[in-house]
Amino acid sequence: MKTFDEILQHVGEFGTYQKRIFFFLCLPSVVTSFLTFSSIFTMYIPPHRCAVPGLSNDTYAIQGDNHRRLVNFTIPIKDGAYSKCDVYTDDVTDLAKRSDNSSQSQCSEWVYDKSIFTSTITEDLSLVCDNVVMRSHSNMAVMAGMLVGSFGQSIISDMFGRKKACMIFLFMLICVGFLNYVIRDFASLIIIRFLTGCGTTSVGIACYVMAIELVAPAKRVYTGMGGLFLWMLGMLLMSGVAYFLRDWHNYVLALAGPSVFFLSYWWIVPESPRWLMSKGRFEEAEVIIRKFAKVNKTTLPEDMFDGKCVEETDTPKGKLSELLTNRTLAIRCLIINFHWAVCSLIYYGLTLNVTNLSGNVIINFVLSGLVEAVGYVLTLFLLNRLGRKWLHCSFLLGGGLACLATIFPVLYAAEDSKWTLVVLSLGGKMGAAGAFSTLYIFTVELYPTPVRNTAVGVGSMCSRIGGIISPYIADLSMLVKGGFGEALPLMVFGCAAVSAGVLTFFLPETLNQDLPETIEDAKNIGRSGSKCASNVYNMRRPLDGQDNAVFTLSVKSKD
Repeated sequence: MKTFDEILQHVGEFGTYQKRIFFFLCLPSVVTSFLTFSSIFTMYIPPHRCAVPGLSNDTYAIQGDNHRRLVNFTIPIKDGAYSKCDVYTDDVTDLAKRSDNSSQSQCSEWVYDKSIFTSTITEDLSLVCDNVVMRSHSNMAVMAGMLVGSFGQSIISDMFGRKKACMIFLFMLICVGFLNYVIRDFASLIIIRFLTGCGTTSVGIACYVMAIELVAPAKRVYTGMGGLFLWMLGMLLMSGVAYFLRDWHNYVLALAGPSVFFLSYWWIVPESPRWLMSKGRFEEAEVIIRKFAKVNKTTLPEDMFDGKCVEETDTPKGKLSELLTNRTLAIRCLIINFHWAVCSLIYYGLTLNVTNLSGNVIINFVLSGLVEAVGYVLTLFLLNRLGRKWLHCSFLLGGGLACLATIFPVLYAAEDSKWTLVVLSLGGKMGAAGAFSTLYIFTVELYPTPVRNTAVGVGSMCSRIGGIISPYIADLSMLVKGGFGEALPLMVFGCAAVSAGVLTFFLPETLNQDLPETIEDAKNIGRSGSKCASNVYNMRRPLDGQDNAVFTLSVKSKD
């Protein structure tokens, strides 16, 4: 009786065939990155002002002296710029007689700066002034879709198979990508953004699970790295597309187009033999496994399939409530769940906040992606040197303090603070990415086996809650004007990150510790005399299949 992991020792733990399929399964990370963050550009709010009533050819750029005079007569000047929301309504013809007491009313038409984008959804739907919060609602809809999608895909994947689930969600992703083109009102925007969240997270998890089930436990860290760097590549590619395609209609079509290629996966990607074996479909699994061996140029023993192969069963599931019966474990549980919410809050919040920072939004987004990559690389090299606790704490405190430091340039260098805010925001983003990457493995190593899957699922749910809140924090600068308003979201993110960083001191270090098998083992983590073993990367006994999925997510994209 052979398990699939034992079979992989013969056909190749990460051979040519697995690498080929792994590459195809990582490619959707590029498109999920496209759709997750497309609103950075499509819903960018460009500089704008109220349109001059009755002037059909009004533009944001002043066309000449007569145009300037007409604008000055009709548009109030507030904070050194033409008003974005109000127009004069009195009949004064002498500009010198204007005063702050002149009657004004909210405008219903606007003109926009076309220097960065020629068209955005926010322009077409007039999501400015009193309607600016609707942009936050649309970004929240994506996060809500992710919450629903993460639950839905697991059910479909377990019932109908990895391959069928993957194709269903890939087809959904293709449709959603093109549906972005038909956004015509706020209702359609919310629905499509919600479906975008469902599609991206479902595809990300479905493809990822298929990828890790094709390789041996010791090689699964590479699957996470592949998805991560293609996620980063997606962020950079979509920035390049935004540079050349400044109209949002053309932009969303360009992002959706490559996803059609994924229809070919029905003939390229096999069903997961691990899943087939778990369902007792051994003959189908054997056909795929023999193809593994043929492409990998390995030889299977003659008696490999004489008896039925078996797949390891999941460890019996416990109840999360068991952790609450012990004070130490209950405190750890609360702290870890808070960390999940905070990491998601600051990661997505700081990413969305690039649209509110000074400078070119495209350049800001590229820099945000690059510093995120730096955070992951640091995690890769330092995780086994500094330990989970201290590296996670360092990322949170470093990123949080960078965000909190934005108050100083606002207070003491008002005119020169804008570039400083961008730099500090990038520092916070690097810390957020690094903290998120360490959190997965830290969580897995803290919880005992009977409740590990359940506990990580609860943490993932908490992260979605943080993600849902993040758009509203990022857009606080829309409500609070001036330099302080620009720094306010960063300060909120900083407070959350520092709070989580301080709470990390109450968690034990798990580096070189055995994975806890029982509640008692979990209580003893970090105590002197606790049993140590080789690093979890090199443990001969693999985690549960699901636990491995969670572990290697530490270097996976934020699907």
